[in-house]
Formats: sequence, C-alpha cells, structure tokens
Amino acid sequence: MLKGKVAIVTGSTSGIGLGIARELAKAGADLVLNGFGETSEIEAIRSGIEREHGVRVVYDGADMSKGDAVRGLIAATIEKFGRLDVLVNNAGIQFTAPVDEFPAAKWDAILAINLSAAFHGIAAAVPQMKKQRWGRIVNIASAHGLVASTHKAAYVAAKHGMVGLTKVVGLETAGSGVTCNAVCPGWVRTPLVEKQISDIAAQRGISQKQAAEELLSEKQPSLDFASPEQLGGTVAFLCSLAAEQITGTTISVDGGWTAR
Repeated sequence: MLKGKVAIVTGSTSGIGLGIARELAKAGADLVLNGFGETSEIEAIRSGIEREHGVRVVYDGADMSKGDAVRGLIAATIEKFGRLDVLVNNAGIQFTAPVDEFPAAKWDAILAINLSAAFHGIAAAVPQMKKQRWGRIVNIASAHGLVASTHKAAYVAAKHGMVGLTKVVGLETAGSGVTCNAVCPGWVRTPLVEKQISDIAAQRGISQKQAAEELLSEKQPSLDFASPEQLGGTVAFLCSLAAEQITGTTISVDGGWTAR
C-alpha cells in the first residue's frame, strides 16, 4: 500500500511511535526513525525493521524541543529520499502537578515537544506534499485532546492544541491530495504507562495487576489497554485509499473513554 513512499515517525524508538513505524514498514514505506535511546538499541531496531520488511530505514536524532531541528529533520529526509509522503507527529513527554505548582520549565518543555514540534514539522512538510499532490499527516493526540484530567495542565493544553492544529491544517490542505488527522489514544501499554502502574502499585501496596485495573477502571470502559500495533494499524488506515476523504478530524482509540 505504501510501497515507494517515505514516512517520518517522531518519537519512534519505543512505545506507540515504534508500533506505528513497524506497521508503516509492513505496508511498504521507507522510514525515518527519531527519538532517544542507546545507540546500539536504536541500531538494532533500525536494522531489524529494515531486514524484516525489506524497506530502507534511517535514524535521525533531531531534538523535537527545538523548532529548527524539527524543520531540519524534514529537510534532511527530503534531501535523502527525494520525497516525503507520511509525517506522524508522535513525540511527547508528560509531567503531572496541580496547576498552581506546575513548574514553568515543565510547561515550556511539554508545549515545545508535544505541540510546537508538530507545527514546525507540518509547516516544513506541507510544501513538499502539495508538490507531490499526495501526503498524509497524522498527529498522535490523546483522549486528553478531547477531555481533561486533573494535574495535567500542560499535557491537556498541548493535546487540545494538537487537535485544533489538525483541523486548521485539514482545512488548509483540503483538495490538495494532502490529509491531516489526529489519532486520540486512551491508555496504551507503553513503558511510560508501565511506570505509572508501578508507581500506583508501590504507593497503594497492591499488585501490578490490581494497579493496572485501577488505572483502567477510572477512565477506560473496555478495561483493556490499546496496543501500539493497533495504533499503527489506525495510522496505516489513514494512509490508505479508503481514508482519502477523511481529513481535519479525530479518531479515538480509547476503549470508550470519551464516549462517557
């Protein structure tokens, strides 16, 4: 489906981003991976995807907190591959605290990586995609792009902003062959969420299983986690012919969280 096309997935060395990258490679796309991690581990991931799916995979360690670096990632990809077809803005960080105790530096960092990076990436990618008359921009927002939770002022603000940005870009690119959509996951079993489960278990003196159930029962009616692979499948669908007229909107993969 994506044979001969080139995809960038930010924050793709683990978790949701890696799941998305693998699904796009399975669909035939050449990949640019991005994110933090040990050099040897990243190389193992890169070469493993390349070998398994027979696609070209490169790694670019651009710092998503810096606008110039994000734009440089887009430019370097176009220079190397001669095209850019899919941009998945997935990189994100989290910090929790009541709004009156929220450190200003954490606010700035979360807004920079979770929202501004997507703006810079899209702004740099759209001209190339319009020139090709084909492009797919997928922003990984969150259930928190549609509803709020306490102690997550920066994250919720950034993800709501991501949904708003998606709508604007969807309108601005309508009819050009380019689409822009947001995927809004609920709880996904990633290393970040595993840490939250461990913290709950330690704080409350309960098992990991009980802590996971507690986490899910508060928000996610399905009482089950979404998987990175399922999110990858959703992104791949948005890149398919069937999704050609889907733009400027959100798809929730949240086990019913936002249906309440």
